Amino acid sequence: MRLLTCEPYVTTIYCPVCESQKRGKTWSDLQMPREDLIAEMAVSAVSIHEDAKDIRVTVRAEEVASNRTACTVEVEASLYGVPVQETCKTEIRWQRESCDRCSRISGGYYEGIVQVRATNRKINAYEREVAVNLAQQAEESLQQSGDRFSFISDLDDTKDGVDITVGTQHLGQEIARAITGALGGRFTTHPKLVGEKDGKALYRITYSLRLPFYQKGDVVVSHGNYFEVRDIDGQRLRVFDLTAGVARTLPEGEVERLIGNVREAESALVVFTQPNLVGLMDPKTYRTRELNMVSWTFPVEGQPIRVLRDEEQDRLVIVG
Repeated sequence: MRLLTCEPYVTTIYCPVCESQKRGKTWSDLQMPREDLIAEMAVSAVSIHEDAKDIRVTVRAEEVASNRTACTVEVEASLYGVPVQETCKTEIRWQRESCDRCSRISGGYYEGIVQVRATNRKINAYEREVAVNLAQQAEESLQQSGDRFSFISDLDDTKDGVDITVGTQHLGQEIARAITGALGGRFTTHPKLVGEKDGKALYRITYSLRLPFYQKGDVVVSHGNYFEVRDIDGQRLRVFDLTAGVARTLPEGEVERLIGNVREAESALVVFTQPNLVGLMDPKTYRTRELNMVSWTFPVEGQPIRVLRDEEQDRLVIVG
């Protein structure tokens, strides 16, 4: 009585571009190492006696060609109380086929474009990097949830910003929300009728995204005082008063000028501290400069503190 039998071969269809696998008529992204997939495919070719118990299976594989993997399957079990061990051989035949997603990408299919721009300026390298990273995170999240067609087919740098071409309107919406959530601003949608399928109108949507003129982290001057922009709400800035250490709202029209962003802050060494005074070593000239102590910071002699340079006033501004 045989413990097991093996089919001479099993065929698996996979996409050579993204390595997704076709099971029946459905494509799915592989979530396992190739070794585990080989073992799974080899075991699928094996039929084990229905009365076998305490089954232990070992698979040994050898790549004999680019599209063929020879497998030896060894099974140990108990059959009617008798220990039994048998082996059989099978072969995995790998068949290449472009998957549904890669076919759409290569065919130039898309459902929307997210256009990232800024108000009255060009977006900077930081904003570009954040926008691209958030777009890729949204793509990965949706695909991991099973939305295979939520792909980014193109990331195009333009002179004013970046264009992100997407495979679904769902992805376009998620990307636009993520970018405005992180960088501020608003977006509007502009659908364009491109055809009809199964009696339903087909649209491509442009997500026109405008980042605000001021960015989170900008340090601005208003009425001679310094404020760090924490958020932008229309024409009003939610700011942190770098002198008083309190949050407040500042109308954009009251901003006199911009001195920089906290991402560009330098480290200045604390030379001395007094009740209302702090001495910092200028990181450019290495000279000690005296600044008024600000209540929300706790400088320690010999430790660095972050500052921005106001070139117009030749001042160092403590930002944290």
